[in-house]
Amino acid sequence: MTADTVGGVWTYALELCHALARYGVRVELATLGAPLSLAQWAEAGEVPGLSIHESRYSLEWMDDPWEDVRASGEWLLELEARLRPDLIHLNGYCHGALPFQAPVLVVAHSCVLSWWEAVKGESAPERYARYREEVARGLRAARCVVAPSAAMLSAAERLYGPFHASRVIANARRAESFPPGVKEPFVLAAGRLWDEAKNLSALEAVAPRLPFAVKVAGETQHPGGGDSARAHHVEPLGRLTPPELAGYMGRAAIYALPARYEPFGLSVLEAALAGCALVLGDLPSLREVWGDAALFVHPEDGEGLARALRSLMSNPAERERQAGRARARALTFTPRRMAEAYLELYAALGTRPSETRDAPALHAS
Repeated sequence: MTADTVGGVWTYALELCHALARYGVRVELATLGAPLSLAQWAEAGEVPGLSIHESRYSLEWMDDPWEDVRASGEWLLELEARLRPDLIHLNGYCHGALPFQAPVLVVAHSCVLSWWEAVKGESAPERYARYREEVARGLRAARCVVAPSAAMLSAAERLYGPFHASRVIANARRAESFPPGVKEPFVLAAGRLWDEAKNLSALEAVAPRLPFAVKVAGETQHPGGGDSARAHHVEPLGRLTPPELAGYMGRAAIYALPARYEPFGLSVLEAALAGCALVLGDLPSLREVWGDAALFVHPEDGEGLARALRSLMSNPAERERQAGRARARALTFTPRRMAEAYLELYAALGTRPSETRDAPALHAS
C-alpha cells in the first residue's frame, strides 16, 4: 500500500491498516513525500504487523514532480519484486499504470482538477495538462477505482474516466479515539488557515459577530513561505498532535468546516464522534455523508454561516440534538465496516494469476 505522509491520506491508511490487521492481513506501507515525523513513527508502531518503507519522492500534485514520479515508480516495482504481494493498493494515481504483477486498485481521495473547479470556480489551467494525462492513465489502468464518496467518484470519472470498475467505500475512524467530554462554549475548526479549500477565512470573518470563541487547529505558515495566515479574530491553536486535537474536539460544542472542497472529511467524522454539533459547507459530498446530521451553509454565504452558528449557540437543546444526530451517524462509519468492504474487493480482484497461495491471510502491499 502506498501513502503520502501529508494530510488525511496518512490517517486513512493507518486506520485501514489497523483494521485489516484484525483479519490477519499484513501490510507493507510505502510512504512518499516528506519523511515520517517521530509522531507518525509512533502511530505506525501501534499497528500490528505493519512494515514501513520510507521514501522522500515528490508527490504527483507537486510542482514539476515527474522525475520523482518516475523514480518512485521504479522503487515501487522493486519493492513488489522483493516483497511479492498479492495486491497493490495505491493511494495515488500515476503509479496505477506501472507494470505490476499483482492486481492494482487505486483510491481517489482528492485531485487537483476537482479541487481547482471547486475552489477557483473554473477548469484547471493548461499547466496541469500533463497531470491530467498521467492521472487518467493511472486510473484507467487500475483494475478498480475506489472513492470515499459517490460525489468524489463521479468527479473522478468525469475528469479522468472511463474506468474498468469502480466502488465507493467510505472512510472510518475508531470511536474510542474521540471520546466526547464536557462541552465548553467554543467553536472548533481544523485545517490550514491559508487553505482556500477549507475556507477557514470565513470563520475569521464572522468570529467578531459570535458569542462563542472560535479556535482553529492547524498550521498558519504556508509551506511555500511568506507571511503567516492572519488570525485576528479566531484563536490559532497551531499544529496539534492527534490526541491533543481529539481533546479539543471532546470539549468543543460545535465543529465548523465551511469548506469549498472536501471529498469526505475525516476531521468532520472525528468531531462528530467527539460529540460536536456540525456546521459544514454545502457540498454534495458532505450532504451525502452527513444527511440531516449537520447544518449546511454555502461556502460564500458569510451571513448564513454566522446565522447557523448563532442559532446553535443560543439554543443548547437544539445544539445537543444536532450533536446527537452527528454522533449517531458517525458511529456507522466503523473501521470494521471499511475493512470488510476492502476485503470483499480484494477477494474480487484476486491474486497473482500465475501463482497459488497456501497461506490463509491476504498480503496487501
